[in-house]
Amino acid sequence: MSIRLPRLVGSIVEAALTPHPVDSYLELVDPSLTWREVRATIVSVSRPTERTVRLSLRPTRQWKGHEAGQYLQLSVVIDGVRHSRCYSPANSSAGAWSPIELTITAHDDGFVSTYLRDNAREGMVLGVSQAQGEFTLPAELTSAVFISGGSGVTPVLSMMRTLIAKKFTGPITFLHYARTPADVAYRAELAALAAANGIDLRLYYTRGDGDTPGEHFTAAHLDGIDGLADADLFVCGPPALMDAVKAHIADTGLSNPVHSEAFVLAAPIEIDPNEPVTGELSFTKAGSTADNDGRTILDQAESAGLKPASGCRMGICFSCTAVKKSGCTRNVLTGELNTEADAQIQICVNAPVGDVELEL
Repeated sequence: MSIRLPRLVGSIVEAALTPHPVDSYLELVDPSLTWREVRATIVSVSRPTERTVRLSLRPTRQWKGHEAGQYLQLSVVIDGVRHSRCYSPANSSAGAWSPIELTITAHDDGFVSTYLRDNAREGMVLGVSQAQGEFTLPAELTSAVFISGGSGVTPVLSMMRTLIAKKFTGPITFLHYARTPADVAYRAELAALAAANGIDLRLYYTRGDGDTPGEHFTAAHLDGIDGLADADLFVCGPPALMDAVKAHIADTGLSNPVHSEAFVLAAPIEIDPNEPVTGELSFTKAGSTADNDGRTILDQAESAGLKPASGCRMGICFSCTAVKKSGCTRNVLTGELNTEADAQIQICVNAPVGDVELEL
């Protein structure tokens, strides 16, 4: 009988160090030492625009690589609290142990993005999840039209770089929308790729200057695109841009496949303010309880002094999950009720309905 020694040793070590995972102890010695978790060390930092920071990351051995268009969770400790957000690698599709390139735009209300824009430095160690997401290149592709806005450029740039690396011979068009030329984080790179590979590059600026009005997506921006009739469209950016592209396709009766990705919070289900909020939350690991006030479990847990792992509260990252031992919860995005016992739920987008017991 053969025994996989590393796995056996790992299980013994983890059992001995319970209740904390091995990585919690290893990071006290060196943040880049991990047993199971993926971490990444910043090896270079640049700031291509006033609002962006570009990071080149060297991940630990657990990194499995990414498909072009996917995203990952990046986590950083700020004032003793770990915060996570979702970002898409901009480098071409790459396998295990491969470097990761991220370009992060600091938004006015972006707590993590602003922190990284101002504080990222070489040698900093960040948490990284495995790549996720279904916004990827199809197996068969005749021609491609990439349409991005703002920070949405990164996943589609990864796709275009991947096609170039694979020596794709079909026509490629790249449309990008930014506030001003100074806001295009990859302006030089896009121009170089276009010149070297015969790509139709079209840049539009939404703010304009002086007598020149800003340009937002219109049907005319697709005029004269080589291979448009057979093209797959890949759209990533603000909701207004994606809605405009999809509306144009629908209105004109085109049958082009449209692939899209958006990291925006869906509108929550409206809850009747007159509906009474009842019940109690029981946090079994913390050994505490709290009266249900109707908010999401994550919000209520934090108000009760708990610090559960949490991400971007977008309902897509799955970092803030917990086991619901009993009770009923409502998904605030979909309105769906869950009464299943011992169910894994996302506490950032679920609110308790009556008494709920959680492994937190």
